[in-house]
Amino acid sequence: MNDLKMAPYAALVLRLANGILFIAHGLLKLLVFTPAGTVAFFDSFGLPAPIAYLTIILEIGGGLALVAGFGTRIVSLALVPVLVGAAVLVHGGNGWLFSNAGGGWEFPIYWASTLIVLAMLGNGAFALRSLKN
Repeated sequence: MNDLKMAPYAALVLRLANGILFIAHGLLKLLVFTPAGTVAFFDSFGLPAPIAYLTIILEIGGGLALVAGFGTRIVSLALVPVLVGAAVLVHGGNGWLFSNAGGGWEFPIYWASTLIVLAMLGNGAFALRSLKN
């Protein structure tokens, strides 16, 4: 039996967890690795510099949007390619387990799947609803 009365709160928890994780990952790239270090890291995988900057912007901006509940469906789907790209280009050669050296593809693929679920659920409780729910 599904308890649909709790669905908005389930979406809220999922939205906040995803948003906070993205903000943390974006700030890590911005403040710890620095934009120049992030560009160098992306370059080591053959990715152009603009992709590194775009990733930082998407992670921080998308994370903030998710926390606020602003455009949850669109933002969630826009962030899926970031994680699939990380899984394939960065972590794919490191095996399945994220505890492997260099981190495997397990966590980014799981995280991408949570974004797909969030896109299906929508904003949930306590969300700005400026964009289509």
